Amino acid sequence: MAPQGSTGSGAEAELPEYAGHYHLESCLGSGGMGVVHVARSTSGMKLAVKVVHAQYAKDPEFRGRFRQEVAAARRVSGAFTASVVDADPEAERPWMATLFIPGPTLSDHVKRNGPMAPDQLRRLMAGLAEALRDIHRVGVVHRDLKPSNVLLAEDGPKVIDFGISRPKDSELRTETGKLIGTPPFMAPEQFRRPREVGPAADIFALGSVMVHAATGRGPFDSDSPYVVAYQVVHDEPDLTGVPANLGPLIVRCLAKEPEDRPTPDELMRELRSVSASYDTQAFIPSQRDGGAPRPVPEEPKDGRPERRRPGRRTLFAAGALVLAACGVFASIQVFGDGSTPGTGESSPTDSASGSGGWVSKPVSEKPGMPQCSYGSDKLLCAQSGVIFALDPSDGSLLWRHSVPASARSGPPVLAGGLVQPMTDGSRRLEALDPATGKARWERDMPAYNGLRPVGGMLMLTESGGKVVGVDGASGETEWQGRIPDQSAPYFDSFTGDPLAYAWSNIGAGTSTRIAAVDPATGDVRWHAELQGTLQPVGVSDGSVYFLSTDHTTGATKAVVRYDPRSEAVRQVELPVLRYGARASVHGNVVCLLAAGGSLEAVDMNARKRLWNFETSVSRGSTPVSDGKHVYVSTADGRLLAVDAHKGTPLGQTRPRLGDNTDQVTASLPAPVLEGTRIYASAPNGTVFAVPTRDPATW
Repeated sequence: MAPQGSTGSGAEAELPEYAGHYHLESCLGSGGMGVVHVARSTSGMKLAVKVVHAQYAKDPEFRGRFRQEVAAARRVSGAFTASVVDADPEAERPWMATLFIPGPTLSDHVKRNGPMAPDQLRRLMAGLAEALRDIHRVGVVHRDLKPSNVLLAEDGPKVIDFGISRPKDSELRTETGKLIGTPPFMAPEQFRRPREVGPAADIFALGSVMVHAATGRGPFDSDSPYVVAYQVVHDEPDLTGVPANLGPLIVRCLAKEPEDRPTPDELMRELRSVSASYDTQAFIPSQRDGGAPRPVPEEPKDGRPERRRPGRRTLFAAGALVLAACGVFASIQVFGDGSTPGTGESSPTDSASGSGGWVSKPVSEKPGMPQCSYGSDKLLCAQSGVIFALDPSDGSLLWRHSVPASARSGPPVLAGGLVQPMTDGSRRLEALDPATGKARWERDMPAYNGLRPVGGMLMLTESGGKVVGVDGASGETEWQGRIPDQSAPYFDSFTGDPLAYAWSNIGAGTSTRIAAVDPATGDVRWHAELQGTLQPVGVSDGSVYFLSTDHTTGATKAVVRYDPRSEAVRQVELPVLRYGARASVHGNVVCLLAAGGSLEAVDMNARKRLWNFETSVSRGSTPVSDGKHVYVSTADGRLLAVDAHKGTPLGQTRPRLGDNTDQVTASLPAPVLEGTRIYASAPNGTVFAVPTRDPATW
């Protein structure tokens, strides 16, 4: 359906009332190819809708490019982009609707606040490297990465505007047509060999974007885009003002030859220590502390900032999120914004958690969401550098134990009657007394890639594929060996199930091998080879449940159940592909939460999807269900509750971002159900409990 509204000429023709079924409420801004509107769906969900300018809608070339943008945006829709909700590239005025994400573009942020601080720059670079990794993984080359196409959302940078050549973006032309890109952020090969542009061009643009974020200007600077083009191809970049610890990496990104630039994976490896120290958090952009903003270089239509030296910066945590200008596609929370985020000074009697609830005080001084599990009548939790136990009745601290700060594979768990810290990557294992937190045994182990607790055992997978079974009670090695037909298996285990599941994807995603392993002996109880790229997400009544994903894009396309007793396989296709899906199983129902906030329940007995609810939470935890409610933790520290039978929202706790509002934990811990309470954690370092009885009272 074409956008409905004024059919006159001039400005009113650019203000249609509807695009498809979406009511266009206001204009966010206008770019070279189209107008971006704030819109509402029939259910009230807030969206961003791009409508192509009337004069370009009649141009077959630009219609083709818009079709490419829609296709590219759908393919990469996930954690680092704004999810596409709907589109009609064949309409009289082609349009595309995405979730609406509050937040400024990088260009707007630098204009408002000046160059970024070094710690923000490191997080930005890590986030953009992750984004480009996912974009390139599905075969897309952006070709126009620049500050105005980077959205600083609450949970990290989002890359927007895929595959568009705006007629006014560039005054340059090639022999084959319009030059695609913005000169100060284009790679040399985009000028020299535009038909041979590949993923490395986006890495060059990333380097230029980082210089802009660090200094307020680009690495190449001139009043003329033609001179800029010459500088990009022939001159060395100006990195004055770039932090010394990032300079060498940015220089590699700005190499003249594509093969000399790092890949996104190489960038992420270089930034791994940074990512670990900040939990790969994204940021809510800092803003200035009162007074008139200091003028900084702007990014005009050709992307070339005016030459001006940045001055001193005075930053403070964001008090509000600023809506992005033209070209921003983003998402808003259907549950609402809640009240003002907490500061981390909560007490066990915090009334915000409702009757029967509590909020603990932070145990660690380091930011991040504690990861928790339940065992030995305690809430066992971990943050960087510390393991601690809380009284589940009131949240009081029972004990704490220091551990090496390292990447975690999950919360501490009880195995063999002792607390296992689960400091993945550390060669030293230890087990703690659940009553006191004191070490009961310690062991040095050979290097291993994976650590999985199952029952009373710890299962370690070494780099060569050998699996070692360690007794959780004594620390002694009970067995070691290999899983047949799996050279480097992944292991999963699930609450209430006594077995460990080793699995491997075979070939180009044609099949998945899975074996059920007795953790006490290492014996394989059963094994199977199933069609497709599968990942186990739960076990119920002896059957194993999987997500079936597209091998190329990683998008979830179906839910699969395998019964090893009858060898029966049941598959339920999802109506649409789901990117970044996380899932759990309760009975015969699988609950999935995808990137962008689509929460749905699939009944495997009935072979159908029960319901779908668009939470518009940009990033959430694995959903947890008790059969009555489905619970999800969010990046801002809220806990959401949805009716498990109808998929309707029931309640939410308030956000708890705390003082570190520029940092959000990358992997969100799932809430913990135990008895009549559900426990969750927040970015301000607190753990909180609320009663499951009536989420509306939260």
